[in-house]
Amino acid sequence: MHATPPCALLEARELTVVLPGDAGPVRVLDGVSLTLACGEVVDVTGPSGAGKTTLLRALARLMPQGSGALFLGGVSASEMGPQRWRSRVALLPQKPVIVAGDIAENLTLPWRLKARDASSLPDANRLRSALDEIGLADVALERDAARLSLGQQARVALTRVLLTRPDVLLLDEPDAALDKASSAALAATLCAFAEDGGGIVRSRHRDDDGLAMRRLALAAGRLTEEARP
Repeated sequence: MHATPPCALLEARELTVVLPGDAGPVRVLDGVSLTLACGEVVDVTGPSGAGKTTLLRALARLMPQGSGALFLGGVSASEMGPQRWRSRVALLPQKPVIVAGDIAENLTLPWRLKARDASSLPDANRLRSALDEIGLADVALERDAARLSLGQQARVALTRVLLTRPDVLLLDEPDAALDKASSAALAATLCAFAEDGGGIVRSRHRDDDGLAMRRLALAAGRLTEEARP
């Protein structure tokens, strides 16, 4: 049984998102509230179309149509610029973003886009170590990223996010394209992130892998906590 982590990290209060639908406006999120503790992993489950991706995007401040309040470490999002927020609350979409070039270029993309201080650019040894840790020890930094499988692309994209050292990871179906061995490597990486005090919210369709401390079901715009064995 998981112990409850000691400190609040991310908090959402009364998140509401209304989007246009075929039959009129749809309240995709209807006053959703969520608290994520330091070191905690929370899974959000629900059928396709339930709004799991919308919830993650709202937590990342990527839903301008939404309303509600967000806090990180007790500080209101209104006191923090969107870019600063997203550097600490990082969203990894289900479809990995891979640009033309080799793997090293993909891993250092945030620094090349000037979203990060160039002085903190990870060197080749750090990039190599990060790939090894996520189960890509057989993949060279010089490999053309276009030659990667979808599962490898997903792990490279996650590695890139982890290298930026966020406080919170928002992961949209992170293991959907992974086989059993790759999923295990991913879970080990996420476990280490949480043990270092980071918080994780995952949307998932797959069976419970035992990593999450809580599982929340999203339906009709509301979150309810699932009973655990």
